[in-house]
Amino acid sequence: MSPYTERMEKWTQKHEAPDPLEGPVVATVVGGTILWFVLFLAQLPFYGWFADRGHTWWVWTPLAGAGLGLIGIWYVRGRDAALKRHAARAEAKDTAGAEAADSALGGDPAGRTSRSDRTA
Repeated sequence: MSPYTERMEKWTQKHEAPDPLEGPVVATVVGGTILWFVLFLAQLPFYGWFADRGHTWWVWTPLAGAGLGLIGIWYVRGRDAALKRHAARAEAKDTAGAEAADSALGGDPAGRTSRSDRTA
C-alpha cells in the first residue's frame, strides 16, 4: 500500500452516507435565479463607476448567474416531472400487482365476496 493511501484511509469515512434531502428544488432554483437577476438590475445604474475602475465583470456576473439559473429552472422542472411520472408508474404497478394477486386467489379486486362464498 502506498504512503498516500495510508494517509487517506485515516480520513475516509467508515459509514454510509445519508440519503439526500429532497426539498422544494424548483422553488429554490427559481428564487436563486430571481436573486441573480435583481442583483444585475441593481448594479446596472452603476455601470460607469464599475467601468472606470475596471470592474465591469461585477455587472455581468449576476447576468450570467441569471442565465445559468434559467437553464437550471428548465432542468429541475424536467427532473421533478420525471420523478413524479416514475412515482405514478410505480404506484400503478403496485396497484395492478395487488389486483392481479387478488384475482389469482379468486377474490374480487373491490373486496366484495361472491354470492356462493356467502352461502357456503
